Amino acid sequence: MCAPELTSKVSSKSALLKETKLSKEDEWLAKFDFEAFSEEVRALGKKLEAEQGPADVAHLNKMIMWSNTCAAVGLLTMGFGVNPISIIGLSLYTFSRWTMIAHHTCHGGYEKCHPNKSRWSRFKFGLGTFWRRFNDWFDWMMPEAWNVEHNNRHHYNLSEITDPDLVEQNLAFLRNMNIPVFLKYVMVGFFMTTWKWFYYAPNTYKELKLARMRRDGKKIPEDVHPEEPITVKDCLIGQNYFYSFFELMYVVLAPYLLIHFFLVPLPWLAVGDYMGAGNTMYWNAVKNLFLAELLTNVHGFIAVVTNHAGDDMYRFRRACRPFSGSFYLRQVLASVDYHMGTDLVDFMHGWLNYQIEHHMWPQLSMLSYQKSAPLMEEICRRHGVPYIKQNVFWRLKKTVDIMVGKTSMRWFPESFENEYLRIDAAAEAKALKSQ
Repeated sequence: MCAPELTSKVSSKSALLKETKLSKEDEWLAKFDFEAFSEEVRALGKKLEAEQGPADVAHLNKMIMWSNTCAAVGLLTMGFGVNPISIIGLSLYTFSRWTMIAHHTCHGGYEKCHPNKSRWSRFKFGLGTFWRRFNDWFDWMMPEAWNVEHNNRHHYNLSEITDPDLVEQNLAFLRNMNIPVFLKYVMVGFFMTTWKWFYYAPNTYKELKLARMRRDGKKIPEDVHPEEPITVKDCLIGQNYFYSFFELMYVVLAPYLLIHFFLVPLPWLAVGDYMGAGNTMYWNAVKNLFLAELLTNVHGFIAVVTNHAGDDMYRFRRACRPFSGSFYLRQVLASVDYHMGTDLVDFMHGWLNYQIEHHMWPQLSMLSYQKSAPLMEEICRRHGVPYIKQNVFWRLKKTVDIMVGKTSMRWFPESFENEYLRIDAAAEAKALKSQ
């Protein structure tokens, strides 16, 4: 696939900005052509979306088959003692169903190219009834809460103070805690094995409640800071304005806890009775499900939490318009790609190894991201924009360093941030005037 031709030459540059002093890491900005870069990225996104079709649907079905195979292996073996085959199979299914199938469907990645609009639509998948949640994507997080927190808040406020997934901000309490570093690492280990139910489920639900309050015109009290993360602990001790611990359990956590861990393995009671093993096989299945939960939390933490954290990632002060030049630039500067290229490698990364491309064009399919990555990297190389692609375990180290306060993220030079926002506003005004 070739990059699209542009109506103007790449060499056309906006007026160079003058910063009193740029750090060595920011020197690329002195020669950066903001407008030419924006035009190229926008054109490539349109080309990729226009080329989606049956091949993307076939690829989705292939990944669903892989994911379902992992589920079948885990479910059909989990009664035969605690074993790694069941644990890995169950963990991979949970991980892939979320990060690949639900993630890209909820963004609308298959909305225009999939023939089954009644299911593979961002407005239908996992939404409307409990049956849709159970059948499409059953996890600790509610799909509608995820759609608000991730698809809207995170994607369109990336690395701003209002980004609900900003690791440096969310872990400020740990970074500033006056305890031995060893104990900080212990706390990070706890978060790695529990973060989906302890942090992500309650925080996505908070964002859903907050969105509904804003829609209904309800005023948020001045002493409530909606950008602060909510955890199970906050609910337990009553430090959550938006909902009670009982509501969290009843609406969000309890359905998954009871059904996934205790009702799903019920057939193993009948199998165990038939084989003369009593309830042993049932409890074997329960144990495998809980161990798989620990593993999929760790797997998800490594692939998800590390996407936008590190001392080489930028933070921003002000919001920008979606799909503006500033928006496209920020997705590169605040995201990182991992090793990629084959379906197996990408499957194990949950397709989160194309984070730069995904944040550029969240409405695309998994197959489109495979096609787009080398093109996007080449655009960044020509424009001198830092495009970071590293091993996921190296990114894990960088993320943990941020969490414990060993390192900090970069702030994007303020004068450049303001000037790029000014250029975006002028371009938007010009476009509206021409309509």
